Amino acid sequence: MQDLVIKGSQVLLPTGELPQLDVLVRGEKIAQIGTEITVETDRVIDGRGLTLLPGVIDPQVHFREPGLEYKEDLQTASYACAKGGVTSFLEMPNTKPLTVDGATLADKLQRAREKSIVNYGFFIGATAYNLEELETVEPCCGIKVFMGSMHGDLLVDNDDLLERIFAQGSRLIAVHAEDQGRIRQRREAILGHLSAAHPCLHSLIQDDRAALLATQKAVRLSLKYRRRLHILHLSTKLEVDYLRQYKAPWITAEVTPQHLFLNTSAYETLGTLAQMNPPLRSEADNAALWQGLQDGVLDFIATDHAPHTLEEKAKPYPHSPSGMPGVETSLPLMLTAAMQGKCTVAQVSNWLSRNVAIAYGIPHKGEIRVGWDADLVLVDLNHWQTVESAQLQTKCGWSPFTGWQLTGFPQYTIVNGQIVYAQGKIIPATRGKPLQFLPFVVGNRVAN
Repeated sequence: MQDLVIKGSQVLLPTGELPQLDVLVRGEKIAQIGTEITVETDRVIDGRGLTLLPGVIDPQVHFREPGLEYKEDLQTASYACAKGGVTSFLEMPNTKPLTVDGATLADKLQRAREKSIVNYGFFIGATAYNLEELETVEPCCGIKVFMGSMHGDLLVDNDDLLERIFAQGSRLIAVHAEDQGRIRQRREAILGHLSAAHPCLHSLIQDDRAALLATQKAVRLSLKYRRRLHILHLSTKLEVDYLRQYKAPWITAEVTPQHLFLNTSAYETLGTLAQMNPPLRSEADNAALWQGLQDGVLDFIATDHAPHTLEEKAKPYPHSPSGMPGVETSLPLMLTAAMQGKCTVAQVSNWLSRNVAIAYGIPHKGEIRVGWDADLVLVDLNHWQTVESAQLQTKCGWSPFTGWQLTGFPQYTIVNGQIVYAQGKIIPATRGKPLQFLPFVVGNRVAN
């Protein structure tokens, strides 16, 4: 495999410094970091004026294959990842069929080998009938538990079943924390028999109390069994305040860009395009989530990329589906925040890369170090451009951030030493690899 040299970019080092350096990639690894690296190769990227970051690891996506490929598939999703600087993803089990056993996991892995140009990992979903398989299927990044906002076999709203899941085994449990009982009660009280309503009611039905109740329950079980817990897409000030008091070293939590940058005012301009689970919250919740990131209560960022077609989204609430795409905008959104002084570039990289790799035990990813995997993204922090739906790679073809002026868009994305995106063009000649996950030892903690 031919060497690749990235010349003269600002390189984000593990110390947080951004010196102007060259980086040599040999095979799939970072071989050298220094000044004036010279090797015999035709693969040279002029990185002057650009910033080199570790590739983004998106730890919560819904890529819809198998069964729902009309919304998205592993090829289109991986192209969107490459365009957004996402070099690895962890995908959720709510496909058709559900990913709940070794056979369905193996099927997804084979599909990804054939289609995905970025690296990949998959969750197994917890149900009432697959408890024995939750700890044995490999390679698997964790167990997904839907405590609410779900129907069918993947809904785990029975306390006895939830306790059994936490009591058996040691694999990471990732929870969608919303209390289904409260959601049912509020839906009946607020919607009654209405056939259509304003989508802003979504945030009232699935309110902050529903989120807090489920998060409290999951944390209590995690503390009781000293079980590795990850709280997905945390969205409320109530939860941040609770975790600040009760979060153990083996508990992590994430936030989405949607919950950082959007709030309930978005319903007026976006309508049902602003509908997601858990729902958008208030400006006060936005501020609390940012503070939680800054002080380490929240550990990292995931997009919860959940595409639906515009035709589906155009259905009147409550018949419209919840979810938004996000892999193409998460990095520019966060780097724009850094350029505006809300955080630093080093913090952005920690939240999008380093801390994810630590939390999920993904070796040799998330930092730019000699000997580590060459999953890299070159971004332009000096150029601002508008998010345009027509330019998106995701199959659904829309974004809640369409029209936003952002900076930090990727110019090159490199996966396992191979260029998969270059200056506006997808390069699909190579395929990503399945991620490996080291076993968790209670006592480890994500560093912020």
